[in-house]
Amino acid sequence: MFLERKTNIDKLMQFDSFKRVIRQKSSRHLLRNFLIGLAGLLCILFLPWTQNIQSKGNVASLNPDQRPQQINSIISGRIAKWYIQDGQKVNKGDTILKISEVKEDYLDENLLERVDDQINAKSEAIDFYKKKANTANEQQKALTSGLDFKLDQLRNKLKQYNLQVQSDSVSFVAAQNQFRISTEQLNRQKKLFDEGLKSLTDLEQKQQYLQDAQSKKISTENKFYSSKNELLNIRLELLGVEQEYTEKISKTDGDRFSAMSQVSSTTGEIAKLKNQFENYKQRQSFYVILAPQAGQVIRTVKSGIGETVKEGEMLLQLVPDNFDAAVEMFIEPVDIPLISIGQKVQIQFDGFPAVVFSGWPQASYGVFGGKVTAIDPYINPNGKFRIWVIPDDKKIWPKELRYGSGTKSIALLKDVPLIYELWRQLNGFPPEYYQQTDQKQNDKKIKDEKK
Repeated sequence: MFLERKTNIDKLMQFDSFKRVIRQKSSRHLLRNFLIGLAGLLCILFLPWTQNIQSKGNVASLNPDQRPQQINSIISGRIAKWYIQDGQKVNKGDTILKISEVKEDYLDENLLERVDDQINAKSEAIDFYKKKANTANEQQKALTSGLDFKLDQLRNKLKQYNLQVQSDSVSFVAAQNQFRISTEQLNRQKKLFDEGLKSLTDLEQKQQYLQDAQSKKISTENKFYSSKNELLNIRLELLGVEQEYTEKISKTDGDRFSAMSQVSSTTGEIAKLKNQFENYKQRQSFYVILAPQAGQVIRTVKSGIGETVKEGEMLLQLVPDNFDAAVEMFIEPVDIPLISIGQKVQIQFDGFPAVVFSGWPQASYGVFGGKVTAIDPYINPNGKFRIWVIPDDKKIWPKELRYGSGTKSIALLKDVPLIYELWRQLNGFPPEYYQQTDQKQNDKKIKDEKK
């Protein structure tokens, strides 16, 4: 049976097609190839594999002034003339468009001159009010001097009449004494006349003395009361003069304060007019819209001539020519604890050919290196955390990058064997986490400084 089978095989070996299909190999060779393949597979399983977190993102910038910006109209107006078109590049300070006024409060072409005339008129009024206040002040000084002079005059007169009253009082007392003495002498003389010791002539002489003393007494009494009355009148006049001049001085004070109040009020009106003048002047500078920085116009919202724009309304968008490129990545919340500042990231930019081996970053081609520079502390509306990546110092990013270009980023984690990574993926375990060496050193240094 065996010989018969062998004979049949030898007959078939005469055909080339059979020779190509059936090739006899020894089982030893098959075993050797199997063992070699198994050893190679085992070697591959123990090759180092870099764990990573992959995410899509886009090219942006960390600097707000380098991002695409809106050019808005600060005031409401009417478009008078366009100086640019979509896609045109502009330099900083180039005129983009000009708008004209639409509000009736600002339609006067000579508005600034009108306000300036009002300011000058108010300034002249302030000078007049100041002169009025100075005049009232001079009047007050003159009245004060007149009051002092009048008071001194009346005080001197009052002092004089005080002395006069004292003198008249002494004279009146002397006249009373003389009248008393004359009365006593007449009584004694009359008694002696009745006894026959004195003559009638002596009696009549004493009567004459009594009448003279009485006349002198009445005269000095009238003079005394007259001087007292005059003294009272002087005192009343002194009070009247003080009241009169006080009223006049108070009136000049009122005039002076009124003028000073008008000065203050007019000064406030001038300040308000100056504020309006500066506002009008500043508003006129808003009629011409200038490019805030060099860039390219990508979209004009308003079009045509004569179209009205509202205050704060967007006119166009401008993309800066130069910006410091950065990449924003969005990471799942479960992976955010594995990301730290300074962590290495590999980036593939859209439009730039690349061959990426996520587990063997050294073998990747066409990718660019970066490092994490910032991590948002709050979650975004898309349910992910944003991290910012900037270029590292090893490879310069392409100059042809455009703002908003798509990226595929790979955050590199710990190096582990390939078999461990397969086992982790099958079990759904998280990647191995470690901190950057530089960060560990910084933390240790901070602890040492605290000690």
